[in-house]
Amino acid sequence: MTRDIAVVAFAQTDVLRTTDELSEVEMLMPVLHSVLDRTGLKTADIGFTCSGSSDYLAGRAFSFTLALDGVGAWPPISESHVETDGAWALYEAWTKLLTGDADTALVYSYGKSSPGSLRDVLTRQLDPYYVAPLWPDSVALAALQAQALIDAGATDESALAAIGARSRQDATANPHAQLSGPVRQGDYLVRPLRTGDCPPIGDGAAAVILAAGQRARELCERPAWIRGIDHRIEAHALGVRDLTDSPSTRLAAEKAGAFERPVDTAELHAPFSAQEVVLRRALELGDDVSVNPSGGALAANPMMAAGLVRIGEAAARIHRGASDRALAHATSGPCLQQNLVAVLEGEPR
Repeated sequence: MTRDIAVVAFAQTDVLRTTDELSEVEMLMPVLHSVLDRTGLKTADIGFTCSGSSDYLAGRAFSFTLALDGVGAWPPISESHVETDGAWALYEAWTKLLTGDADTALVYSYGKSSPGSLRDVLTRQLDPYYVAPLWPDSVALAALQAQALIDAGATDESALAAIGARSRQDATANPHAQLSGPVRQGDYLVRPLRTGDCPPIGDGAAAVILAAGQRARELCERPAWIRGIDHRIEAHALGVRDLTDSPSTRLAAEKAGAFERPVDTAELHAPFSAQEVVLRRALELGDDVSVNPSGGALAANPMMAAGLVRIGEAAARIHRGASDRALAHATSGPCLQQNLVAVLEGEPR
């Protein structure tokens, strides 16, 4: 890396079960205004804009072009889009700033899962020849992973229930969370997963601003410097993977420098309770690390934004002095197929 780049602002919407009365643009505009207001920047001051979303959720091709109305049609902008979680949009914006082509970047992502059956929509991520025609949905595949962990002696149902309970209790301090406080473990959805082991379905959006070098210090009192970021992918075929481990997360963390020094906070994108078990082991997180103090994806899981929220939540803790070195993780695909790890640090106080 030739430039120091930091997250200088983060904003998100409340995650709601339904937002029937709002279009994607109407959902986005308040959060975009909020993140710009936190820095005093105007749209014209942003050097690069990158977004993350999914046409499959919207049900129409190139749906992200309509969402650009939330950014504004004037003045003209340098813009890009990724068809996945906004954490990968942040990665693209980070590389853009590294080149020196821009000093600031706006990254946003959004998802409205409520209009359709999310479990069916996510089958489109699967191998189209051998797996997708069988229609195994996202919960069924996560249950396979959870059962593999139980069979390996890595966890049990009571331990999984404790993860869900802890996450939603922590979410009581998060005004944007969809679920918080005491939440029943509920009935089985697909054994061994109960409703309490699974994420809520909700709509939401998030945005961050990146800035380089001295510009970051001008825009934020305590920038969250990105010390390393990397993403890796597992084999597409589930049958050739060990679902109890996540080598791609471990490799991404290694390349991002996560193992060089301990972290005090980890925001993990673990939509299912069993996935936190996998990620903790892959990232070598001890009990002294605060994991998902925001409540994580078990409290609010807006598709295509939850990974960006993990980076934003980690950065926000650094901004307010609650963390000095934080790890943020994002995932996409079935059973932790694709994984991104970022390491953020604040300057010494």
